[in-house]
Amino acid sequence: MIKSIIVTNHNGESLKLDLFHPEESGLIVKSISGLGPPKANINSTDLATADGAIYSSARASTRNIVFNLQFMFAPTIEDARQKTYKYFPLKKKVTIEVETDNRSLSTEGYVESNEPDIFSQEESTQISIVCVDPFFRDARPSLVQFASVLPNFEFPFSNESLTDDLIEFGKIGLDTRSTLVYTGDVDTGILITIHAMGSVSGTLNIYNIETYENIKIDLSKVKGLTGVDYGSGDDIIISTVSGDKYVQVLHNGKYYNAIGIIDKLANWFQLTVGKNIFNFTVTDGVENLSITFEYRNAYGGI
Repeated sequence: MIKSIIVTNHNGESLKLDLFHPEESGLIVKSISGLGPPKANINSTDLATADGAIYSSARASTRNIVFNLQFMFAPTIEDARQKTYKYFPLKKKVTIEVETDNRSLSTEGYVESNEPDIFSQEESTQISIVCVDPFFRDARPSLVQFASVLPNFEFPFSNESLTDDLIEFGKIGLDTRSTLVYTGDVDTGILITIHAMGSVSGTLNIYNIETYENIKIDLSKVKGLTGVDYGSGDDIIISTVSGDKYVQVLHNGKYYNAIGIIDKLANWFQLTVGKNIFNFTVTDGVENLSITFEYRNAYGGI
């Protein structure tokens, strides 16, 4: 069951539409359409000498979410109506987060129309939002890390000695292989962050063990962007998200467009439903690398 919807406008201002307590927003949610799976466009080629057609391809259409809202005295009907103008501004991008009993999903779209019925006895409005990305995604990202600092144990402790051997409270856990279980309905891209904790050189190869897809990175080319070798504190950031693919290097707080450091035949990884097993290798300095995969499960509908 849907519990609430949070709408965030292009200025970062949010409005919560609580389905059980509409008096808090002054807006009663009468209905919302467009929350189920989007329509698919099926492309086919007719056969000249036989019945039927041959399947060519398919793609999901844009999503159209339509709100039907009734105004309450908040403190006046006019105030409630003008509130919709603020949080659903025409032509602007809005983020819609839907909270259900089981999960919180979000999507982004552009306000196509806001049509209030001003002269009705019970004033209301219909708001149409077009989402170019047809899928809902987890409101909060998931993270998978290949190498990190692992705590050994915790307890209250004070070590004031300058001569006794130090006690190890943590260690770098190096694991070049990671299994990622993807639970979404639809394949999705990843945000890969490659963090250097020391000297790393040569060729870095990240690959999917099962599909053989890979991204090869020539670390020597980083110097051509930043003026120094790739090393401690530097990040390489790769996005394989559809419609937002890029490669960047972060050095001393400055971002550099770095599409040229990856191999021209590189694959832009997509997570598929179920197990996804990744591994990485590097010519030198593997112990100085930490790689993080960040992603949001994608779903066909609420």
